[in-house]
Amino acid sequence: MNPTQDRYARFGLVRDMLRTPDIVAGYRLPDVGDVAKRIAAAGKVLLTGEGSSRIFPAKHVIMQARRAGWPLVMHTEAARQAQEYALTGWAVFAASNSGRTSEVIKLFQELRAKGHGDLFGLTATPGSKLGEVAHANFVLGCGKEDAVAATKSVVEQALFYHALFERVAGGNALAAGLAATGAACREALTIAIDPTLVAKGAKAGTIYFAGRNDGIAEELALKTNEITRKKSDFLEGTYAAHGVEEVMDRNDVVIWIDPYDDAQTKFMDVLVKGVGLTVIAISSRETPFPTVRIPESPFPGYVQMCAGWSVLVEIGLQLGIDLDKPQRARKVGNEFVG
Repeated sequence: MNPTQDRYARFGLVRDMLRTPDIVAGYRLPDVGDVAKRIAAAGKVLLTGEGSSRIFPAKHVIMQARRAGWPLVMHTEAARQAQEYALTGWAVFAASNSGRTSEVIKLFQELRAKGHGDLFGLTATPGSKLGEVAHANFVLGCGKEDAVAATKSVVEQALFYHALFERVAGGNALAAGLAATGAACREALTIAIDPTLVAKGAKAGTIYFAGRNDGIAEELALKTNEITRKKSDFLEGTYAAHGVEEVMDRNDVVIWIDPYDDAQTKFMDVLVKGVGLTVIAISSRETPFPTVRIPESPFPGYVQMCAGWSVLVEIGLQLGIDLDKPQRARKVGNEFVG
């Protein structure tokens, strides 16, 4: 993306994306002292929400927690399914940009009716319904988004969770890595994408995303629908080599986030040689596949997300799509009415 060119800058989606590096570099956790103590006392937390407000923010921080060995039990589930769970003793944190997501509001209303005492919200909108039903609510500082597809807010939600739960666990690594990560995000957003790869994506019937269950590939699969209007799927881990090739087409594309070294030969044999499709890697190192190279950074997940956005924007522009206004998708997927 080139912010000096009108073909990019005229879209609110692009402007939102390009604000993300500054959000990352300058992020400061708000006052969470009391909430952090309550989460630490509970020892286990459910991170809930619907769509983009849950996929990357929740799964990314759970990955960080497990890699660092934080002494917390952390789980994520969509809010509607979470209504079927026994959550006594769990702190529950819900993210909803609008603060009006029906599934989230109904979950919190139900838990409050049962006397649950640790319900926390994260919104982008002051004075929201979620703020009313939560025991404590935090408002993002990134401001209103101009496009339907959520971008900068998703990253700030992830930063909030990352910083909050690191503090609960007694860690302090994030703050020292924000400036470098923000700079890497800017490079990933403005990197030139090979036009041949863009053409492959524009022609694809389905754009698959492969990668870890850390929210990045899965969130990009959702953004593919909103930004390119193409079908997509998330293939967790090495699932792309375990049977789905039966229904893949040679015109399909697999975008692989940070490929596992020991799985690359299998993907080459099964997908490139077997199906005849194109595998594109997003990685800080060279791979056997066409690769969107990103800089190394302390927290690469944020940078990988930005690189994925770059690819999708280029595909959307080549297809002549209005990046800001999907034909059917809404900013609030299922709004609470009550």
